[in-house]
Amino acid sequence: MRGRIFTLPETVISLHRVSMSENSYTVTSSTGWFGRIGGAIKGLIVGLILIVVSFPVLFLNEGRAVKTQKTLEEGASSVVKVSADAVDAQNDGKLVYLTGSATSEGALSDDQFKVTSEALKLRRKVEVYQWKEEKKTETKKKLGGGEETVTTYDYVKEWSDRPIDSSNFDKSKEYKNPKPALSEAEWVKDTIKLEAFMLSPGLAGQIDNFSALQAPAPAELPAEIAGKKLHKDGSGFYLGVDPATPAIGDMRVSHEAAPPGAVSVIAVQKGNSFEPFTAKAGGTIEMLSSGAVTAETMFAEAHASNRMLTWGLRLLGVVLMFIGFSLLFRPLSVLADVVPFIGNIVGVGTGIVALLLSLPLSLLVISVAWIFYRPLVGVPLAIAAVVGFAFLIRKLMANKKSQASLAI
Repeated sequence: MRGRIFTLPETVISLHRVSMSENSYTVTSSTGWFGRIGGAIKGLIVGLILIVVSFPVLFLNEGRAVKTQKTLEEGASSVVKVSADAVDAQNDGKLVYLTGSATSEGALSDDQFKVTSEALKLRRKVEVYQWKEEKKTETKKKLGGGEETVTTYDYVKEWSDRPIDSSNFDKSKEYKNPKPALSEAEWVKDTIKLEAFMLSPGLAGQIDNFSALQAPAPAELPAEIAGKKLHKDGSGFYLGVDPATPAIGDMRVSHEAAPPGAVSVIAVQKGNSFEPFTAKAGGTIEMLSSGAVTAETMFAEAHASNRMLTWGLRLLGVVLMFIGFSLLFRPLSVLADVVPFIGNIVGVGTGIVALLLSLPLSLLVISVAWIFYRPLVGVPLAIAAVVGFAFLIRKLMANKKSQASLAI
């Protein structure tokens, strides 16, 4: 009598490359069921890490939001409006608001391009013609739990003001981006006056009323810069052989300037200059806006920025937690993928459970943070989180009862 030996199928990964065009190709990979289960089990660790990370993201964000809000409220209640045309020593050490004309002496210049401006700031912008990898992936489940993935890589040329690291491309040897020969640069006046006052470096750094500058005449320019032929191109410059047919590594250079003009400031008066205001909550205030802007508007804009950042980080925390729970439950859907449509149903179910866990748990973390920082707001949030958990438990219990009755 012959014995039969059963062996578990190993992970099957086959790669098939098909050239679609000169700068595009596809990779088709097949992964066996047991390989997918192994990957899903490894994802459990990543899921746990994401869930753990989401807690401090949510908790600390609420603390930051409350501290910023209290700082702005304290600042708005204590700010003193002063005149910019004279320094009053009685306001020394106080949080002051003033508006006036920001000016400076002398010019700023980019000597490489012979660009000069009587501005508070001068900025050089550089765009480089580079390769960019575009990746599209389609995944199909197969009967038996396997999975086939078709990935299409397209390599396109584009102008970008940020260096694109081609070493991360799938075909990094064929598509290489050279290191840019020039980089962006910014020049700032050492001394910027606000009528009778001097702007602190922190305030000067917030000046952002930039406008485009016209490039100088071709006769004033060198023939080459950074080893590339120089052309005048509209209001800027082109570095390369021919602007009509750009090549990888060619550059477009333009300049912007922040001219003298009206600014509004909220900061602590320190002699004839300024320093950040430190609130009792621990936050700081040192704000500058271009133009004549009221103190009320500046504080309102700061509150709006705080709310936007707060909600952005809240969303990040919820998403991290949702992805974490989804990875924890992923082995269940992979196990059910022996029959693809059953795996899809299980995947949808585990996704819903992950969402139902993430939302009330995130709300609970936020409420605990608010109880810690502001109890009157935190307690109602905690009650809402408990109600959410109770609803989830009732749903799960109802599902169990319905399944039991169907089995009978």
